[in-house]
Amino acid sequence: MTRILLLGGTGDALKIAQRLGPGDVYSLAGLGRVPQDLACEVRVGGFGGAEGLARYVDDQRIGLIVDATHPYAARISANGARASRLAGVPCWALRRPAWQPQSGDDWRFVNGWSELCSELAGFSRPLFTLGREPLLHLDEIPAHQHWTIRCLDDHPGNARARVIGVRGPFTHEGERALFDAGGIDVVVSKNSGGAATEAKLEVARERGLPVVMLARPLLPEVDRAFDTIEVLLAEIETLRTVATVRTIRPGL
Repeated sequence: MTRILLLGGTGDALKIAQRLGPGDVYSLAGLGRVPQDLACEVRVGGFGGAEGLARYVDDQRIGLIVDATHPYAARISANGARASRLAGVPCWALRRPAWQPQSGDDWRFVNGWSELCSELAGFSRPLFTLGREPLLHLDEIPAHQHWTIRCLDDHPGNARARVIGVRGPFTHEGERALFDAGGIDVVVSKNSGGAATEAKLEVARERGLPVVMLARPLLPEVDRAFDTIEVLLAEIETLRTVATVRTIRPGL
């Protein structure tokens, strides 16, 4: 049977991990909770770059790397693709489609923190949904602003920053209440795609609020890329079925 190394850390990756077996490995960077109820092995921590990952793949006799990391986890995606070439095993990736602006949206794309701050200069109550990055800048908050920061883990924040540690999915009702409580006048977001965190964009549209959108990074080419979990899991099953038949009937 083909042994799979799943690079994860997202809700989508967890859904895939729940379908893996004892011979497979689910790899997490170590940020957030570690699942305890999976049949597969769970590995926490880095590999030491692409070369270290390639050595692990070779040592553990991994037959397929599956990249189901966040669309903005460009470094681990690059390491996974390079490690697959170094180790001579295929790399498949779940590439979640990006959100697309709709009628009534006011999206303002930026390419980094500096551009983001410039775009926010005219606002006073931003909602950040970028993960942990804004926590690194709590001492840089302009005097006229108060930040609401939503990320996976709790953090103390400060007098001008409220930090909310919570995981999605998020509902329209919950997002409306959050916007009301924080007096939100602009949303700051990654273009993560998927339904779990899309409600904030719909509430921003309802209220005519702009969204400062951090542009997606370029991701490496892989052997196969999939838009949905269902198709990816079906192809994994097909791969394993073919591999099993070939083991039983080696002449095929």
